Amino acid sequence: MRGRTTIGLHRRSRASRAGPTTLLAGLVVVGLAAGGAYAARPDLLVTAGAPAPVPASARPLPAASTTPVPGRAAGTPEPTLSYPARGTGRFRTATAEGAVAGRTGQLLRYRVAVEQGIDDVDVERFGREVAVVLADPRGWTGGGQWRLQRVGPDTPADFTVLLTTPETRGRLCADLTDRYTSCRNGDQVVINVARWARGVPQFDGDLGRYRQYLLNHEVGHRLGHGHELCPRVGGPAPVMQQQTLGLHGCTPNAWPRPDGVPLAGPPGQYDDPVPDTD
Repeated sequence: MRGRTTIGLHRRSRASRAGPTTLLAGLVVVGLAAGGAYAARPDLLVTAGAPAPVPASARPLPAASTTPVPGRAAGTPEPTLSYPARGTGRFRTATAEGAVAGRTGQLLRYRVAVEQGIDDVDVERFGREVAVVLADPRGWTGGGQWRLQRVGPDTPADFTVLLTTPETRGRLCADLTDRYTSCRNGDQVVINVARWARGVPQFDGDLGRYRQYLLNHEVGHRLGHGHELCPRVGGPAPVMQQQTLGLHGCTPNAWPRPDGVPLAGPPGQYDDPVPDTD
């Protein structure tokens, strides 16, 4: 990583963006890895307290077909659920609260929400799936630095995990051209439902493991981690490597601590292209 750029946004060369940003009450300035910067519209951003709506003009489109999509990224698996290209911009928040995961370290509380229009995903079930991943000892709570707790809509939270449609992802991640990746922007961990439904080719159809990786990678950005490179050909990829876009000789890995010890690579990111479609 160069300087202090926004961690978790994906750079488009067509590739990916990244660096530390803070959501301000009126305006958020997103620093791009390429060196430029522009302001993300505040009405399209979601604070840790409550997801804000996308403008009313963004009406839901018909659900994506589960048949092959012409022009879809080569090798991308067929979706396991249907979803609209564009949702309402409003979110359903999971109500259940969970136990604190992790024994020591700073406590961060998080909410989980699903964009309205993604009707195939139950928000409470999605909340449980997120909580299981973030509580796993192979994850961020296993090293003693962090404790994480899922909370409901009426409890203060440090960040929110959002499952969004591809177009809303573009707005919340401040890049309307990218409908493929997910991101972290400030206190928003934005999970693109296209990747939640389809995964990526390099995980060889193991959608469950890819979802674990996706959550751990984007939450890792919220915890202050930047992108990393493959440390050894044939070895597991660090969770902070952009495995969604390429493995570069490493093998897929979903966890920060796959064998009970931290796995990291050199800081940096590859100039992998981002597919044009979701």
